[in-house]
Amino acid sequence: MKHLLCGFAVAALAAGCCKCDKAAAGATARKPVREVKFVELDPGHFHAALVLNRNYDGVAKDVKVFAPQGPDVEAHTKLVAAFNAREKDPTAWNEIVYTGDDYLAKALAVEDKASSVVVLAGKNDKKSDYYLEAIKAGFNVLSDKPMVITPDAYAKICEAAKLADAKGLYFADIMTERNEITTILQRHLVNSPALYGTQEAGTPDDPAITKVSVHHFCKLVNGKPLQRPGWYYDTDQQGEAIVDVTTHLVDLVQWEAFPNQTLATTDVKMLKARTWPTPITAENYKTSTGLETWPDFLKKDVDKNNVLQCKANGEFTYQLKGVNAKVSVEWHFMPPAGTGDTHYSLMRGTKAEVIIRQGRDEGFKPRVYVKARDGQDKAALEKALAAAVTEFNKTYPGVTFKAEGDGWTMIVPPKYEIGHEAHFSQVMNMYLGWMKKGEQPADYLPNMLVKYYTLAEAWKASR
Repeated sequence: MKHLLCGFAVAALAAGCCKCDKAAAGATARKPVREVKFVELDPGHFHAALVLNRNYDGVAKDVKVFAPQGPDVEAHTKLVAAFNAREKDPTAWNEIVYTGDDYLAKALAVEDKASSVVVLAGKNDKKSDYYLEAIKAGFNVLSDKPMVITPDAYAKICEAAKLADAKGLYFADIMTERNEITTILQRHLVNSPALYGTQEAGTPDDPAITKVSVHHFCKLVNGKPLQRPGWYYDTDQQGEAIVDVTTHLVDLVQWEAFPNQTLATTDVKMLKARTWPTPITAENYKTSTGLETWPDFLKKDVDKNNVLQCKANGEFTYQLKGVNAKVSVEWHFMPPAGTGDTHYSLMRGTKAEVIIRQGRDEGFKPRVYVKARDGQDKAALEKALAAAVTEFNKTYPGVTFKAEGDGWTMIVPPKYEIGHEAHFSQVMNMYLGWMKKGEQPADYLPNMLVKYYTLAEAWKASR
C-alpha cells in the first residue's frame, strides 16, 4: 500500500506541474496595505529574528509570536531582545509570546489577517503545512528558505501560490542573496550585451553557469557564537543541503540569466545530482547546540565511531531553457580563523566571463572579475565595461574597475558591503514595498515555483 500511495503522489506531482505554472501566472493585483502587523510562527531558526534586526515604517511594534514551548522560541526572543538593547540603532519590538500545544490554532485565529504577515523560519519539515494553512486562513506569508524539502511538499507550495493569487495575498521567500552587491553587479554585467555577448549554453560536463557555496555550522551572529537547535543536524527536519542553500543558488541562476522572464517547469531538465555527508563529532555537536548527548532522532545517522554523518553536502547539474548550470553546496563545521562562508559564481557569455570569487586572495570577501573570452577584442570589451559601469553608477555610485591579468577586477566601495544579516531587512523592505503599492511582481510566484520544482527534481535525482 505504501508503494502504491507513493506512486499516486509522484504521478500527481508530475501531472500537476503544468497546472502549477498556470495557477501561479494569474492575478498580480493586490490591495495596498498601509499598517502591517507581524506574526512569527514557530521561530526555530535565527533568521526569524534577523527579519527583526531593523525597525520598519508602517509596521506595528507589537509582534505576536506563536510557538511550542522550548529552547527554540527562547533563543528567538533573546536575540530580538538583544537587537532592542544594542547601543547603535536599537530596535523597539514588543514580542507578545504564546506557547502551548495549540499554538498553530491560536496563530490562525489572529484578527486583521489581511494586514498581517506570517514570518516563517524554523523546522523545514513543518514549513509547507504552516504557509499553506496561513494562506488558507487569509494571511500574507514571508518565508525563509527552503519552502520545499521533499518532492511531496511541492504540491503544497503550488496550492499555496494558487490560493495567494486568488485571495490577493502577498507570498514570497526570503532571497537575501539578491541584495549582495557583488551579485547585483554580476547580474548587471551579464545583462550588458556589448560586454557579455549572449549567454552560452555550455555542456553538462562544462556548464556555462557554476555556483558554489561553502557554509559552516559554527559561526558568529550579532557578534556572538551562534547556537544551533539540536534538530538542525537532522536532515529529515532541516532538509538536505541539496534542497536547502541550493535554493539561493538556483534562484540566482534564474534571476541573473533570465531577468524579468516568467519561467515554467518545462524549462527545467535535471541531468545529475549527488549528496555526501559532513562528519560531526559529539564534541562538535555540543559546541554548536549546547546538548550533551545525541537526541534520539539523530541516532540513525551516528556511525560506530560515535560520529554523526550529516547529509549536509549536495550538488546537481541541470538545464534551464537549454543553458547548462551546476550548483554545489558544502558544509564544514567551523571556518578557519579569519574566514567565513564563501561563494563562487561563474557565468560565461560569448564575449566575456563574469566571476565572483571569495577565497584567500580576496581576503574572504566576494569580489567580481571580468575575463575576456579567447579571440575577443580586449580594447572593445574594456570600452563596453566602462559603459556598463557608468550605467551601474546611476544606482550604485563609486564602483570602478582596473585592468589585471587577462581581464579586469571590479572595485566596490566598502559602504556597499553591509553583511548578510542586513540583507534580511532589505528583503523585508522590498516585501513591504509591494504591500504599500498593492502589487507583487508578475513573475515572482511562477519563478518561485520553478525554483522549488528544480530542487524537488534534484532531490529525486540524487537517489
